[in-house]
Amino acid sequence: MSRLTRHLSPVMRHLSPATRHLSPATPHLPPVTHHLSLVTCHLSLVTCHLSLLLLLSFLPFNLFAQDQKPPAPPAPTFLPFQQDAPKPGNEEQLALQYYQSQDFEKASELFEQLYENKPSLYYYQYLLFSLVEIKEYGKAEKLIKKCQRAEPDALRYMVDLGYVNVRSGNSEKSKKLFEEALKKLGPNQQQVFELANAYITRGENEYAIKAYIKGRQLMNNAYPFGFELAAVYERMGDFKDATEEYLNMVDLNKSYLQTVQDRIQMTLSFDVNNEKNEILRKTLLSRAQKNPDNTNYAELLWWYSIQQKDFDLAFIQAKALDRRFRENGEKIVSLASLAVSNEKFDVAIDCYQYLVLKGPTCIYYNLGRRELANTRYLKTISEPSPPKKQLEILEKEFTEELAYFNDDPENISVVKNLAHIKAFYLGKPQESIDLLNHAIDMAGVSASERAKCKIELADILLFTDDVWEATLLYQQAYQDFKFDVLGQEAKFKNAKLSFYIGEFSWAKAQADILKAATSKFISNDAIALSLLISENYDPDSNTVALGIYARADLLDYRNEEDQALRALDSIPRLFGDHPILQKVLYKRAEIVRKQGHYAESDSLFRQLVREYPDEILADEALMQAAVLNEKQLNNREKAMQLYQELLDKYPGSIYVPDARKKYRMLRGDK
Repeated sequence: MSRLTRHLSPVMRHLSPATRHLSPATPHLPPVTHHLSLVTCHLSLVTCHLSLLLLLSFLPFNLFAQDQKPPAPPAPTFLPFQQDAPKPGNEEQLALQYYQSQDFEKASELFEQLYENKPSLYYYQYLLFSLVEIKEYGKAEKLIKKCQRAEPDALRYMVDLGYVNVRSGNSEKSKKLFEEALKKLGPNQQQVFELANAYITRGENEYAIKAYIKGRQLMNNAYPFGFELAAVYERMGDFKDATEEYLNMVDLNKSYLQTVQDRIQMTLSFDVNNEKNEILRKTLLSRAQKNPDNTNYAELLWWYSIQQKDFDLAFIQAKALDRRFRENGEKIVSLASLAVSNEKFDVAIDCYQYLVLKGPTCIYYNLGRRELANTRYLKTISEPSPPKKQLEILEKEFTEELAYFNDDPENISVVKNLAHIKAFYLGKPQESIDLLNHAIDMAGVSASERAKCKIELADILLFTDDVWEATLLYQQAYQDFKFDVLGQEAKFKNAKLSFYIGEFSWAKAQADILKAATSKFISNDAIALSLLISENYDPDSNTVALGIYARADLLDYRNEEDQALRALDSIPRLFGDHPILQKVLYKRAEIVRKQGHYAESDSLFRQLVREYPDEILADEALMQAAVLNEKQLNNREKAMQLYQELLDKYPGSIYVPDARKKYRMLRGDK
């Protein structure tokens, strides 16, 4: 097809009507004469290609039209009338090209011809703008007045006259014309729209606002023009008044709630400095306090707080709505789940306690009890070194919950979490193994929950050094959910087991497969494991350093931190300069943090950043140091500096969004 197009292109190029205006060789020829001369000159060429043209006539027209598309909408001003523009012909297309390239002299000539042949608002607008750009103000006024005589009730022409006077420097006359158009406005919704649009098109946003407000008054609020006013206010950068208009629309009719949320959400997505967020929050809170019976504001505050991940405010609004409408906890359950996924465990705990306090008659009572215990568990183990007393309290709480629910398959998560605490924190691995074996054999347990129990059991068996039984369970879980994230998790843990015991080739092969995992967390972990092995393992050379590191990693997994640190310390002594040393430094920082030595951990993370600023772990180490200073060391100032350093030095890091959010929170942004 490309060869046919190339053969045809000379004919098409010379026969194009647009070419007669562009040919530099014959500028003196009138368009028609020039066109005929071109046809005559190339008659023989047309004859030669006649058969080819007949063949091509059966091909889709748009094949050749692809290079004939009109340019983007004209500059410099956005014109609402363009939305209904006719499909450009050749002369229209040429006129548009001239307009867009700001050759307004030629554009005005062509649009004048087009307008005379077919008077329309579309051609009129382009012609008017072109005339104004070349300062043909007198000609522009004649054009407008001619249209006024044809449409005496169309107020937009008065605005056009005012615009011409603005451009010509006669501001007093332009103001009178703009005001006169406003005075003539009647109680007609379409007329209000047309006049306001005329003002907007000419850049007179203040007059557009006046037109909408007067139209609202004339029509006795039959249509309030709220969305239109909000749009103009936003265009002017006045988000406060825009917000007021949006909220007024919700007050007028609650069915507008979703539309208002969509528009506000779109606006807030471009709120770089957080100014609009703050305006919306204050406005909503103010209205909610002044109008406690208006549930619209509570709904909007609930929605807004979820968007901003302000879970404390969301909980207040969710409770208010739950009590007012007797929703029986639906919003509370939704909020609790979101809070857990964002690691806002205190809010989630408050939510589940609220559900439990409703009593057994609440449909979410059992869920509330179960998830209250699970969330307390997540909060506790999220700490680098969980207090043993708190873990023992959790063990008792989980045991009581299991006794209350008996062998209810719904509570498998409680079983898994209790088993994890017993094995990894309280030194009771055999009790954990018994719990999980019972859960796996329990009637009514879903296949996915059974696989999760097998993975947890395999984790504990690896913890107790029963490697072969652990790998068998991982493999079973993988086979049952080969194409699911659950199966990918089991496969990665099996690969990590192989790494622990020194089977580096096999571990890397499995990690390479998992690089394409659907879960980004598994994929990232697989990439990291593969990279660690590939950078430090060569089957034909010494792999002792990698072997020692793998052993230290396993000792850390089994909570034997002191032995793990001794193994790590031996690597730099034995090997001096080695690629694995940055990983050793990072692992040391993790282990001492786990032991509760936060200042030492912070020092090690920052040492890694100093010594290996261009390595793959540098941004991650910087993020960990910042979090340590924020949460464990309570050094907010230092944490802000480290977050800022991450944003400046590693703008492409995956930690940038989280670092920016944490930095803004520490700075005091809402």
